[in-house]
Amino acid sequence: MEHLHDHDHDHRRERIAEIVKTGLLIGLGLYFVVNIISGNLTNYINVRFSWLSYVAAVLFLLIGAFSALGLLNARRAEHDHHHDHDHDHSAISWGTLIVVAVPLVLGTLIPSRPLGAESVDGNVSITAASVDNMVLSIEPSKRNVLDWLRVFNATDDYATLSGQPADVIGFVYLEPTFGENQFMVARFTVSCCVADASAIGIPVQWPEAVEQGQWVRVTGVMETGDFRGDAAPILHAQAVEVVEQPEHPYLYP
Repeated sequence: MEHLHDHDHDHRRERIAEIVKTGLLIGLGLYFVVNIISGNLTNYINVRFSWLSYVAAVLFLLIGAFSALGLLNARRAEHDHHHDHDHDHSAISWGTLIVVAVPLVLGTLIPSRPLGAESVDGNVSITAASVDNMVLSIEPSKRNVLDWLRVFNATDDYATLSGQPADVIGFVYLEPTFGENQFMVARFTVSCCVADASAIGIPVQWPEAVEQGQWVRVTGVMETGDFRGDAAPILHAQAVEVVEQPEHPYLYP
């Protein structure tokens, strides 16, 4: 009798674990679907890899559906055969279920938001390693922050950029090391996902106060000046306009 009692107890534990596993699979699938529909997906990954999230959503939902179907069939079999005790003891462990559940719970409870000024860890770079002729051929007024940094990196003499018009959008980044009336118009670049994100920016000269983290559109001309004690291209702003955060806040190398 005691053996049968322990046997039934183990069976119930395995059954509960299978139910939790099914719920997690379906939950993960729905989590991906919600992020895809809401547009929050690009807060986490490069848009070029968004198709992987579509695949993940379909796979999680399909596996969850098959798991749910298996539970229903097992339930019917138990009812028809009055508890078949030769059930499978290879149920997924509770430790594994907890590991899977933690990111789902955190992702659901913590609001999705892109990286901004508060996420900058260390100095914002004013150089970008990769350069190609296509970037160099872009009209100055149409270059984004990443384009300009690539141009900086390809230029031996910053003076050749003096007088070129610039029109860029980014968030305001401030540091005590900046000169008077200086800030950076910054963006994060993401190659794959936010784990490899890097902050880049253009120094801006502007006499009026700006707010850390605020998204702005800066228009003006490039001039060479002193920034962090070194000669650097500085965007001498003619206008700084507060704007809404772009739909895709990251730039992709």
